[in-house]
Amino acid sequence: MPLSWNEIRSRALAFSREWADESSEDAEAKSFWDGFFNIFGITRRRVASFEAPVKKDDGRGGFIDLLWRGVLLVEHKSRGRDLDRAVKQALDYFPGLKERDLPRYVLVSDFARFRLHDLDEKTTCEFTLAELHQNIRLFGFIAGYQSRTFGQEDPVNIRAAERLGRLHDLLKASGFDGHALEVLLVRILFCLFAEDTALFERRQFQDYLEIRTGEDGSDCGMHLAQFFQVLDTPPARRPTTLDESLAAFPYVNGQLFSEALPIAAFDSAMREALLDCCALDWSRISPAVFGSLFQSIMDAKARRAAGAHYTSETNILRLIGPLFLDELWAEFEKVKNNRSRLAEFLNKLSRLNFFDPACGCGNFLVIAYRELRLLELAAIRAARKSGQMVLDVSQLIGVNVDQFHGIELEEWPARIAEVALWLTDHQMNLLVSEEFGQYFARLPLVKAPHIVHGNALAMDWNELIPAERCDFVLGNPPFLGKNYQSEEQRADVARIFAGLPSNMLLDYVACWYRKTAEYMTANPSLRAAFVSTNSITQGEQVSVLWPDLLRRGVKIHFAHRTFQWSSEARGKAAVHCVIIGFGLQDVTDKQLFDYETIQGEPHALKVANINPYLVDGPDVVVSKRRKPFCAVPEMRKGSQPTDGGNLLLSDKERGILLAVEPAASAWIRPFLGSEEFINNVSRWCLWLQDCPPEELRCMPEVLKRVEAVRQMRLASKKAATQEWAKRPSIFTEIRQPSSDYLAVPKTSSERRTIMPLGWLAKECIASTEIFTIPDANPYHFGVLQSAMHMAWMRAVAGRLKSDYRYSASIVYNTFPWPEPTDKQRVAIETAAQSLLAVRSQFPDATLADLYDPLTMPPVLLKAHQALDRAVDSAYLAPGSKAFRSEAERVAFLFVRYQQLAGS
Repeated sequence: MPLSWNEIRSRALAFSREWADESSEDAEAKSFWDGFFNIFGITRRRVASFEAPVKKDDGRGGFIDLLWRGVLLVEHKSRGRDLDRAVKQALDYFPGLKERDLPRYVLVSDFARFRLHDLDEKTTCEFTLAELHQNIRLFGFIAGYQSRTFGQEDPVNIRAAERLGRLHDLLKASGFDGHALEVLLVRILFCLFAEDTALFERRQFQDYLEIRTGEDGSDCGMHLAQFFQVLDTPPARRPTTLDESLAAFPYVNGQLFSEALPIAAFDSAMREALLDCCALDWSRISPAVFGSLFQSIMDAKARRAAGAHYTSETNILRLIGPLFLDELWAEFEKVKNNRSRLAEFLNKLSRLNFFDPACGCGNFLVIAYRELRLLELAAIRAARKSGQMVLDVSQLIGVNVDQFHGIELEEWPARIAEVALWLTDHQMNLLVSEEFGQYFARLPLVKAPHIVHGNALAMDWNELIPAERCDFVLGNPPFLGKNYQSEEQRADVARIFAGLPSNMLLDYVACWYRKTAEYMTANPSLRAAFVSTNSITQGEQVSVLWPDLLRRGVKIHFAHRTFQWSSEARGKAAVHCVIIGFGLQDVTDKQLFDYETIQGEPHALKVANINPYLVDGPDVVVSKRRKPFCAVPEMRKGSQPTDGGNLLLSDKERGILLAVEPAASAWIRPFLGSEEFINNVSRWCLWLQDCPPEELRCMPEVLKRVEAVRQMRLASKKAATQEWAKRPSIFTEIRQPSSDYLAVPKTSSERRTIMPLGWLAKECIASTEIFTIPDANPYHFGVLQSAMHMAWMRAVAGRLKSDYRYSASIVYNTFPWPEPTDKQRVAIETAAQSLLAVRSQFPDATLADLYDPLTMPPVLLKAHQALDRAVDSAYLAPGSKAFRSEAERVAFLFVRYQQLAGS
C-alpha cells in the first residue's frame, strides 16, 4: 500500500538533510539510491538493478547506473559534474535495450542536484537536494500515485489495442478460442492495469512472467493458471509453501478469477506478445475507450453487422450532461455551503442507479461513473472546506460500481464493461488518494457492476434492475437500418412492435425506445437518453414510430439535432446521429442543441417544446399523403428504365453510337437526375417510346442494346420485370410530362441552405431522382424556392447520410401553402421571375456553383432574400413580426399543418 504524501514528504526532507554533507563519495551512490527509493516505502532491489549491463550504440558494452525496466533510468555523477553529459550518456544506452524495457523517465543526479526528464510528456524539471521535498510529487510514479488526463486520440490507446489484439490473434490461431479466450484476455487486461495503477506493485506481473516463465513460453499457460488461482484466494487460505513472488500478489475477488479455464499452450511468440503488452504504461489508457479500441481488430463488415458505432468521450458527455450531470452539478452549487444539505447530497449520489440496455464495452457507464465520482469528490472537498473532519476518506466515498447496470449481446464486451468499471473505480480512488494524501483502494473487490450478456430485446429489464430503483437509462443501441438487419433482428422488431403498421420500416434502435417507454410505466420519474440514427426523426419513420411513443406518454426533454458521430475505433464508422432525452413526465426547461455544420459544436436553445422532428413545435407527426393539402399542381416521380444501364449513355457512348448509327440521334434525349440537374452533367438515354418498328430495325447497334435490356429483364427474379421483357425498348415506368416542367431534385447536399429548383424542357427526360411539376407557374416556383419551404423540407424530409432526401408524399403534399391575396401572389411571382433573371446572368455556372455557400453570387442571395420577404408576407397576418429564424418558421408551419390536418 503506498505511503501517504505527508509521510513521503517527511521522509524526503529527512533524506535531504542526511545527504546534505558535501563529502558524499561515489562509493556511496548505492546507499544514496536505496535511501531515495525508501522515501516512497519501496525496496529498491525489488524493482531496479544497479550496474545493469547493456550494449551501447557503438557496439561497446556498458553499465547503466540504475535501471527500472520500462520505468526509470538513473545516471549518477560525482558532485559538481556536468548533468548535460549525464543525460547524453543515459540516452546512449537506449539502443541496447529491448523496446519494452525502454524507460519513460530519465533521472540524472550528482548528489546535490536532480534533473528529471519525462520522455512521454517531453518535460524536464531540475531542482536541488534541499528542494526535493517540494518537488516530491514529480515522483508519484514511484510511489504509486499518478493522476492522468486521457487524450481521445492518445497513440498509446492505439498501441494497446494493437498489442492485445496481436496476443488475441496468436492465441486464437493456436486453437485457444471462444469463451476461454475472452475470459483470459479480460483477466490479462485487468492485471496490466493493476500493475501500472498501484493495485499491484509496479512491474510485479511483468517481472513474474519474465523471471518465472521460460523463454520458449511452454510453461507460461501453467504459470498464468496458478497466478489467477492465487488472485482468487485470500492470503489466509493460500499454501504456506507458495512461491514468495506469487504470495506477494493481493487478493482480488470480485469473481473475476474464480472460473477455472483450460490452460493455454503458449509458445515463445505468444510469451513475447504478452510481455510486449506488459511494457506499455496502462495507467495512461482510459478504460472508457479501451474496449472500443480493442474491438477495432474487427473489420468494418463485422462492425456493421453488430450495428456498433463506438463512442468518443465528447459525444458521451453530450448525452449525460443534459440527462443528469448538469442538473447534479447545479444542485451541488446550491448546497455546497450548507453542511447538512451537502451530506444529504452525498447520500443521494450513492443511491442513484444507471442502466445501459445495450452497453457494449461499457463506454457510457464508465464515463457516467467517472463523472459521478468527480462530482462526489468535489462535494467531499467542499465538506472538508466547511470544517468537516476527514480522518478516513473511505468512509466518505459512497458512489460505487454496483450502481451501474448493463445488458450486452456478446459476452466479451460485457466482461470488458465489467472490468472497465472496476479499473475506472480504481483510477478515481487514486485521485482521491492524491487529493487527501492517504492511499485508498477497494481491494479485494466486494461490489461489482451488474452486467449481463443476452438479447436486451428478449429480456425483462426489471429482472436486472426493477424500474422503481432505476434513475437513468442511457446508451447508444445498435442503429441498423431495415436493409442491414439480420433475420433475428427483423424478428425482434416485429415482436417489439407487434400490431404496429409498417414496423418493418423502422431502424433497429427504435426497439429500445419502445422497450424503455414500457419500462418507465412503473417509474414515471425515470429519465432516458439514447444516441440514435437521425432517420428516426426524419421522413417516413417518424409517422411509424412516434405516434406510438406519444400515445404512451413520451415527452422529449432535450435533443441534439443531426451531427456526425465520431468514434475511438480505427476505421471510424461514419454515421449521422441525433441524441434524444425523454421521459413520461414533462419538464419545463427543454433544451434543443443545434449545429451549424454536422462536424461543428452544438449551441443550446431553450424551447417550449421539442417534437419528433427535433424542432420547437407542437407534437404533431406528418403522415404521407397521396395528394397535396392545398390547391396546387400534382408532383410526379420521374421515369424508371429498369434496363441494366443499356438504354443509358454517357457523352462518350453517345458519340460512339452516333458515329456508326447517325439515325439514332432522333431518339436520344437528355436524361437527368439530381446529380445531372444540379451539376450540369451530361447524360443521355434512348427514348424509343414512339420509334416505329421499321426504323428501329434499321439501327442494329440500338437493337443490341434493346436485346441486352430484354435479357436483363428476363433474368430478374421479379415477375413484373420479367413481363416487361416483352417490351424491351421502352422504360418500365414512364411519367414524362408532355410539356415543360418544374424540376425538383430528390437529393441535395446538406451544405446548401437552398435546394435549387428550375424549369426543364419537355425533351429532357427526368429520372426517378427528379420530381416533376408539369403545371407549375412562377408563383409555385417562388413558394417552393423560398425559405419557408426549405425550412419545412429540412424539418420533415428524410436523409441520405446528411444530404436532403426530398419526397412528394412527405414534403410536398404535406407542405402548408400560404393563402395570398392577389397583390401578394403578384409580388411572389415578380420576385420569382427576378430570381430567374439573376441566374441567367451566369450562363456558364451550374446550380451547384450558384448555390454553394462559398461561391453564391451576392446578387443571387439578394434576390432570394427579396423572394423570402414576399413569401413570408403571404403567411403573416398584417402587423405581425417577421420571422427571425428558421426555428420560428418551422414552429409556425407545424401549427399550420396541425390546423390543416385537423380540418
